[in-house]
Amino acid sequence: MVFAIEEINNSTELLPGIRLGYQIFDTCASVPVAVHVAFQLSNGQDPVFYQGNNCSKSGEVMAAVGDSGSTPSISILRIIGSFKIPLVSHFATCACLSDKQQFPTFFRTIPSDHYQAAGMAKLVKHFGWTWIGAVHADSDYGNNGMASFLGTALKEGICVEYIESFYRTDPKNKIKKVADAIRRSTAKVVLAFAGGGDMKVLLEELSREPTPHRQWIGSEGWITDPNLMRFSFCAGAIGVAIQQSVIPGLRDFLLDLSPSEVAASSVLTEFWEDAFNCSLTETADPHKGRCDRTEDIKTLKSPYTDTSQLRVSNMVYKAVYAVAHAIHNAACQETHGTTQCDKHMRLEPEQVFIELKKVNFSQNGYHVSFDPNGDSVAFYELLLNGQDPVFYQDRNCSQSGVVVAAVGDSGSTPSISMSRIMGPFNIPLVSHFATCACLSDKQEYPTFFRTIPSDQFQADALAKLVKYFGWTWIGAVHSDSDYGNNGMASFLKVANSEGICVEYIESFYRTDPQRKIRRVADVIRRSSAVVVVAFVAAGDMKFLLEELALDPPPPRQWIGSESWITDPNSMSFSFCAGAIGVAIQQSVIPGLRAFLLDLSPSDVAASSVLMEFWEDAFNCSLTKSQEFHINRNITWLEGGTQVPVSVCSESCPPGTRKVLQKGKPICCYDCVPCPEGEISNMTANETRRMEMRTLFIGLRFLVILLKLMSLVLLAQSVNVLTQRTEPGVSTEASSTRCTLLGTPRSPAFSEDGDFIIGGVSSIHYQLYTVIYNYTTKPEPPRCTGSFNARGLRFFRTMIFAIEEINNSTELLPGVKLGYRLYDSCVSVPVSVHVAFQLANGPDPVFYRGENCSQSGVVVAAVGDSGSTPSISMSRIMGPFNIPLVSHFATCACLSDKQQFPTFFRTIPSDHYQADALAKLVKHFGWTWIGAVHSDSDYGNNGMASFLEAALREGICVEYIESFFRTNQQSKIRRVADVIRRSTAVVVVAFTASGDMKVLLEELARDPPPPRQWIGSESWVTDPLLMSFSFCAGAIGVAIQQSVIPGLRDFLLDLSPSEVAASPLLSEFWEDAFNCSLTTTADPNRRGCDGTEDIKTLKNPYTETSQLRVSNMMYKAVYAIAHAIHNAVCQITNTATHCDNHIKLEPKQVFIELKKVNFSKNGYHVSFDTNGDPVAFYELVNWQKSESGVIELVTVGYYDASLPKGQEFHIKRNLTWLEGRKEVPVSVCSESCPPGTRKVLQKGKPICCYDCIPCPEGEISNMTDYLECFPCPGEFWPNANRDACFPKLVEFLSYNEVLSIILAVFSVSGASLAVITSLIFFHHRTTPIVRANNSELSFLLLFSLTLCFLCSLTFIGAPSEWSCMLRHTAFGITFVLCISCVLGKTMVVLMAFKATLPGSNAMKWFGPPQQRMTVVSITLVQIIICIIWLVVSPPFPVKNLTTYKEKIILECALGSAVGFWAVLGYIGLLAVMLIFCAVWITFIPAYVSSPGKFTVAVEIFAILASSFGLILCIFAPKCFIILCQPEKNTKKIFEKQLMINYLKNSSRITEEVYYQLNS
Repeated sequence: MVFAIEEINNSTELLPGIRLGYQIFDTCASVPVAVHVAFQLSNGQDPVFYQGNNCSKSGEVMAAVGDSGSTPSISILRIIGSFKIPLVSHFATCACLSDKQQFPTFFRTIPSDHYQAAGMAKLVKHFGWTWIGAVHADSDYGNNGMASFLGTALKEGICVEYIESFYRTDPKNKIKKVADAIRRSTAKVVLAFAGGGDMKVLLEELSREPTPHRQWIGSEGWITDPNLMRFSFCAGAIGVAIQQSVIPGLRDFLLDLSPSEVAASSVLTEFWEDAFNCSLTETADPHKGRCDRTEDIKTLKSPYTDTSQLRVSNMVYKAVYAVAHAIHNAACQETHGTTQCDKHMRLEPEQVFIELKKVNFSQNGYHVSFDPNGDSVAFYELLLNGQDPVFYQDRNCSQSGVVVAAVGDSGSTPSISMSRIMGPFNIPLVSHFATCACLSDKQEYPTFFRTIPSDQFQADALAKLVKYFGWTWIGAVHSDSDYGNNGMASFLKVANSEGICVEYIESFYRTDPQRKIRRVADVIRRSSAVVVVAFVAAGDMKFLLEELALDPPPPRQWIGSESWITDPNSMSFSFCAGAIGVAIQQSVIPGLRAFLLDLSPSDVAASSVLMEFWEDAFNCSLTKSQEFHINRNITWLEGGTQVPVSVCSESCPPGTRKVLQKGKPICCYDCVPCPEGEISNMTANETRRMEMRTLFIGLRFLVILLKLMSLVLLAQSVNVLTQRTEPGVSTEASSTRCTLLGTPRSPAFSEDGDFIIGGVSSIHYQLYTVIYNYTTKPEPPRCTGSFNARGLRFFRTMIFAIEEINNSTELLPGVKLGYRLYDSCVSVPVSVHVAFQLANGPDPVFYRGENCSQSGVVVAAVGDSGSTPSISMSRIMGPFNIPLVSHFATCACLSDKQQFPTFFRTIPSDHYQADALAKLVKHFGWTWIGAVHSDSDYGNNGMASFLEAALREGICVEYIESFFRTNQQSKIRRVADVIRRSTAVVVVAFTASGDMKVLLEELARDPPPPRQWIGSESWVTDPLLMSFSFCAGAIGVAIQQSVIPGLRDFLLDLSPSEVAASPLLSEFWEDAFNCSLTTTADPNRRGCDGTEDIKTLKNPYTETSQLRVSNMMYKAVYAIAHAIHNAVCQITNTATHCDNHIKLEPKQVFIELKKVNFSKNGYHVSFDTNGDPVAFYELVNWQKSESGVIELVTVGYYDASLPKGQEFHIKRNLTWLEGRKEVPVSVCSESCPPGTRKVLQKGKPICCYDCIPCPEGEISNMTDYLECFPCPGEFWPNANRDACFPKLVEFLSYNEVLSIILAVFSVSGASLAVITSLIFFHHRTTPIVRANNSELSFLLLFSLTLCFLCSLTFIGAPSEWSCMLRHTAFGITFVLCISCVLGKTMVVLMAFKATLPGSNAMKWFGPPQQRMTVVSITLVQIIICIIWLVVSPPFPVKNLTTYKEKIILECALGSAVGFWAVLGYIGLLAVMLIFCAVWITFIPAYVSSPGKFTVAVEIFAILASSFGLILCIFAPKCFIILCQPEKNTKKIFEKQLMINYLKNSSRITEEVYYQLNS
């Protein structure tokens, strides 16, 4: 560590300019010392410091490296972790330290023991050792490491003779006891999971009394310790070790010590004195000589100077560099290619901790980084410790094939299974093709990685692809696998948010029956959706496309997931041409093709996979060769070259078979010769007997599933089928004596008969726990706990049905059915034991031959009450074709005929129940719910089906919690707290009755806020649970209520004397009446005196008003009876004859069960191809009666046989939580009212949203609209924006004040023009009128009158004629006005020019020319207007753009060119300033005025210019005519003309002019 720090301090790249210091403490492998050191590291070394702005505190560490042991490291972490001080260990390997909840600041450069334990187990298995001993240190390191090893060893089939723990500080007698166990054992292999210090103590004890030779298997904690290699009896030990490494310069640094330097350090002094056996001080050991400074450390041979095996030292080296890199990243920055570090900054440990998570570097070729758990990548070497009696340290170690990581699998489902197995051992699995989004869950799959993207992104891409092309109506198909189910679920979630609607969702799998594939294809053919999204694996897609090819569908646009869209096989289907989809990025790997082609037959022969490929590709055969090779000889214990044998029993040679030894593990057996007429041609446990092979395969699975508990069952189960052959028995008269070696399980009820039916149900809820010491024969597992009277009713119902059948003259006449009924106490081990016993029969001895004496073997069985036990039983009984008909196992997984071919049930599958519950929730408008379920096959599969159905219904789930009745109380409490804290009012509970009881008891301690419970059929009808009053109002689905005539009388037909004969009935009687039938029973109970009357008893056993599951049991018995009837009975001459002596095989009953079809008591019984009945549920409600007792009331039903959408019916009122009559509300967000739209809340489910008002111009007229939609063009939303109303129509109408004013001015102007005309006409002979060119004046007044009147055409609703007349009439009349003005102006000009000598201008501008001028000028405008009207005339239009909220009725110009040509021509002719001003200002005013004001601007311009003309031209003249008639004389007029002429001709002075003018 010191070397690494000095190397860093001298570096110019890492932390340049910064000097690292260090404080190194010796913890003596002691927890108290480690704790003391932890506090000192946290506080620093100053005895006093002042904390302020300039803190004087020094010596506080930023990070620490250590400790060497797991237990001290744990103690240190609990202290310094609170201060965010990171601890990087070089040798603490306990897997427990990977828990970031407890040890968030812990890192290590050495791998976790999870990997080491797995490697050691595989090492033992590799050499065929199945019988070993195990010792381990009694510390965190040893205990956790051995636990991990035992878990892996169990999977590998390794048996452990003994497991002993010890610690270096244990008393001597404890160490001796461990040594004696090793000496006495028969196992030659000893696996030791211990630290070096602990192992030293044990080996020293063993060396005092030499042991038989043992093959030691060592953990890395001691296998590389040079101090332990002196124990010669350990020669040949092998184990796993940290990777050997090289640290350049370290050896020179270690040897760079002198006595003077050593004297300055107490630790170095102690080392020096011990290494050279001398003393550096006079007060030291007197038995040692004085060190004379001639000691040369370079010649020293000790672990200190041995750098040839640097393993843990490299872990220290890497740890220091990891801390340095973290400090570098926190304190240094790169600027312009140089590194600048701030050594004056106040660096906090938390900064180093944060940066440590990110370190990723290589040093001396060794990579350093940490995963999220603070662990490094695991890599071990297989170390051979002492191959020879004399050990040489420079021997090279060979490596084993223990993997440090794995690549695969190609599919999601296999990868899930692999990850579940490899994850606990921290073996990383990196998949190249497993895309299921579920694998991203680090809680379940912490060691899973992949190089292919998750389906979450693929689903998002597919949904956005669909949205991109505007497809909102699609079909969807997906594989019925983890890949397809999870992928489609992700796609549907995104599609919903994108507003994509799905017409249908179909799932299938390649192994489905052809009719299932055909049904999916027919849905695609019939659908109206053109686009089909297929989230399907390539293998599944092939089957679907082949089916579609038989009758190609209408053209479909296929959208494909990456699994099949790039499959060349799929491209052969031409009707898929045009398919699009997402695919993994195409790439090029240089050299890959050459590598793939570099194969020859000799190379191929070394690999079975390559061999199979070669033979298939070239249709030839290769000779198989050995697959496994050891490239180097190994020296074992005692210097031997042969692998030592360590087995409990030698392999059985051909001609014999294995028989397990009673009371011992499965690795201990005897080799028994094969019976006459039978052979075995292989070693070990392979024989020709099919029953034995099936049994051992089944037991292999049980070992994996049940772990240590199942070892007991394993021995018993094998012994049940063990056959012992009497010597001297010939094969011709073959009669085999079969002896039951295990202890038979007593049935709860039994009766002999011609044919036996088995029965399994649960009357108790717990299994009696026994801790076995493996020294005595274990007892059969037995049930305990509270008594379930309801379960007893199930059994008694079965007995009633069998007795009813035995008394029938129609069903099985002359045949007596027997029964064997067992209590499984909801326990898989008990159910498994019962399954074997039902298959074998109860006889302790039977003779197997032509006339087999075996009795009591069942031909069928009814049960179990739970799905998980039923799965276990079905797996065992299925290979023997024994049908199992369940009355209460509802898991949808049991419908899989590939796994459970002989399973039937009279209760519907949870597939329908989940659908019913989802529709129930949706029916009442609950979109925000909580969900809890049993952590069992029933709960897990049921909840998965419910969630899928809920997703389709748009229901959001706030939380999903699982639990089991045997969980710790803290786990149950956590689930209860989630329910209490949640905002969801509705809780859906898919739990078993026993599990629900535990949860409700926990909730009862602190009742939650009112919750509306939705129950599955398992618990919602259980009377025991109705005592929890806070569940009043619960609703759920239940099995159909029924009536079984005579059952109640049968159940009540019990007396104390009958009860005493049955232990189960006795227990029920004592529990029901709280009395004791025996004197040895509970002393707190009174004795039963015979006065107890069961008819007055009120409990679930006597409650027959709600027969539901009991009827399922009843129907199951009758179904089996009908199957037996069809197998053994025949109808002859209208009479039924049954052969009760026939040897009926279970397979015959199994075949007939598929065909049963009958009715009993009005209830139909038949099974579909999956062994399921037609689904029918009642909707039940927990309602309080007047007495306050909760009663179960049927309020509706669900019938899966009805058409889709009609399955669900409610026929009476319900009572809700707290006795309310109103349906409770359970939503994340209230429904958005009309006039608003939903906006999803970021990071929350789709049911959580905000209600945003619709934008202007848009409405929503229903609740919960995702998007508002705009009103049609001529409509506008109301104030609430929930309806569209016609827009207000606006135009310049005559009713408006503005219109009236403009009209008045228009009429006034016209009137003024007419009056002026009359004045001029009356005074037409006067000079002023005559001098004004009366003809043009009258024409001008006429045109002005028309101009004034033209403005009236702009008022009122536009029409086609008014629009055409407006601009054209005005344009023509106004041009006529201007032309008259121009004519008059020209006349005046010509008149003045005519007075000049020699001028004849007036000759060319007389009246004819004036008329021609007016006509020609006006004609041009007329032509423009005609062209405008012909090409593109103005027309009325509704202007919807100027105002959003109203419609402007106006005249469209038609041709803007025509309009501006008319105005431009008028402007061209303009001669008056006022006229120009009006029409120049008109242009911007016209363009900028909105709506009707545009028309008003036009009218104003017309009136202004018209009034301008009439006032400027005619007003002065009328004034003279009317007001100054004296000036209207010829004399005055001639005088004025002379003055004007003289002024213009400049012939008189200004003075004369003014005199004349006056």
